[in-house]
Amino acid sequence: MSPVGIEVSLGEVAASLVLVALAVAVSAWRRTGLEGDIGIAVVRSAIQLIAIGYVIQAIFDEDSLWLVFALIAVMVVFGAFTARRRARRVPGALWPLLIALAVAGATTLALVVALGVFEATPRYLVPVGGMVVGNSMTAAAVALNRLGDEMSDRSREIEATLALGATATVAAGPSVRRSLRSGTIALIDSTKTTGLIFFPGTMVGMLLAGAEPTDAVRLQLILLWVLLGSVALSALIATSLAYRGFFTPAAQLREPPEP
Repeated sequence: MSPVGIEVSLGEVAASLVLVALAVAVSAWRRTGLEGDIGIAVVRSAIQLIAIGYVIQAIFDEDSLWLVFALIAVMVVFGAFTARRRARRVPGALWPLLIALAVAGATTLALVVALGVFEATPRYLVPVGGMVVGNSMTAAAVALNRLGDEMSDRSREIEATLALGATATVAAGPSVRRSLRSGTIALIDSTKTTGLIFFPGTMVGMLLAGAEPTDAVRLQLILLWVLLGSVALSALIATSLAYRGFFTPAAQLREPPEP
């Protein structure tokens, strides 16, 4: 059964701003100072989503895989630069992030197409690729942020371990493992509670569009498991590459950068 189309008017979109006003009111009442950030977030989200909507429509009309690859490449680059802001204590974090997001995105999409989970068409690859890159970016950013803190807080312990003859890989091992765990635990926990505490966006969207609940559940399961793989891969690659930047070629710990 194909989902029934759902139409949303501009008036309905405008009406939902009541909830934004509620968020602003709560921020003002409790003096959190987030009113400006909420306003910027609303304006940016509207502009960005409208723009990407036209881009995706053009890609669908052209039905070109090259345009899909170009769009995902742009997502990877912007994602890496965005994640780097959270990893400022990690020397040379940009390249590990670029490699992690590119490999996670390419590997995940190649596998789901090769296994026959999704067709190799823009209508499938664009939304799935966006979800993969977005979640991979978040996981890599959290992992490297934790890695920067770990390497700074454990600097004396790491230097002592190096002095005893350990390699840089061994000395940084506990920090890398904890960072990898931090990057992946959020999605793991949300996957555990899916269907009990919250309904994921894809499932909700399909139900609103008129799809059968069983079809919505199956698609959501596929996406959850795809995202688990991509998040684990991106966090693993990012931490495995980034920790090397804390050491000199002689396996000495560098001076930590200013936070």
